[in-house]
Amino acid sequence: MNDLAPLLTPEGRALLDEVRDTDPAQELAVATRLRREHPAELVSAALGQARLRQRAVVKFGAEDAGRMFFTPNGVEQSTRASVAAYRARRMADLGITSVADLCCGIGGDAIALARAGIRVLAVDRDPQTAAAARANADALGLAGLVEVREADVTEVDTAGFDAVFVDPARRGGRGRIFDPEAYSPPLSWAVSAARRAPRAAALKIAPGIPHEAVPEDAEAEWISDGGDVKEAVLWFGTEPGAVRATLLPGPRTLLSRGLPDPAVRPPGRYLYEPDGAVIRAHLVAEVADRVGGGLLDATIAYVTADALHPTPYATAYEITDHLPFNVKKLKALLRERRVGTLTVKKRGSAVEPEELRRKVKPQGPHAATVFLTRAAGAPAMLIGHPA
Repeated sequence: MNDLAPLLTPEGRALLDEVRDTDPAQELAVATRLRREHPAELVSAALGQARLRQRAVVKFGAEDAGRMFFTPNGVEQSTRASVAAYRARRMADLGITSVADLCCGIGGDAIALARAGIRVLAVDRDPQTAAAARANADALGLAGLVEVREADVTEVDTAGFDAVFVDPARRGGRGRIFDPEAYSPPLSWAVSAARRAPRAAALKIAPGIPHEAVPEDAEAEWISDGGDVKEAVLWFGTEPGAVRATLLPGPRTLLSRGLPDPAVRPPGRYLYEPDGAVIRAHLVAEVADRVGGGLLDATIAYVTADALHPTPYATAYEITDHLPFNVKKLKALLRERRVGTLTVKKRGSAVEPEELRRKVKPQGPHAATVFLTRAAGAPAMLIGHPA
């Protein structure tokens, strides 16, 4: 029932330390050597855990990942530490002192909440996952603030906690689940649990959730980290109806002001590529307003403007050329400019970046960025560089 148990023994922990930095290419040789002194099952478990820890570094950092325990699904589905820490700070700023963390996984959010000084009940129905969460709280010195319970979250009484955090499973046997009612537990159940929380609640959901599926009494927040969209969160007990995009590190938060869609206009000197969280939150109009720009096309989230107005919510590019889509003309222009490093971005174009690179064969000492998109409905190429 619990594959982690042997690794939590003194022999298991010593073996984990020994295989910590094992190169995957050397695993067979290492395993053969270690099996002369240790049970084969323990050696396999230690090497498997070492691989998981190496994969987890990108989410948890080397120091924490080197002490934590993971399951394969736990590495894939756990919240990135920076995102969990941001959410925990938000909870603490709301005056939350206790949280029921439902569907806690290997405990990433529980750890962040505890580090923010919040008492946590972490619940998961999977025995191995709950065991990992318990081991992680202990390994990081947080066992005094984190109680881990193996149970069905729908049967847990959360009345004694200020807030509820729910992270429903969004993967099934066939991969990602896009229907919120197919989550485990369903989003409707999670919303009901959130509404019963005395102070506040947060529900972690897929960033692709349709805006019309957001309850009227919830605040919707889309979060990106380093430019990559990580998740969306429905908050209850904060600002009903609010929509925001939060960018990490920072944090920097852009709030919806209910602006109408920007007008479509001809390409200007600068192109702004909004952060993914801004796009998911439907806040491109707020970015356009900040930079005094409009849209290249009514259906595409590229903003164009005549002046440079740096903003954390979009990356600015200075545009040197605007051409109708034509591979031969692009190839000639790049050859003339001696462009050897070509960054290809596309939105609203069926052309694949690698296919385009093969056709234009960039060569030379200079760099450029080409945007394959539409301008006022017509296929277009915009060439430039970061501003």
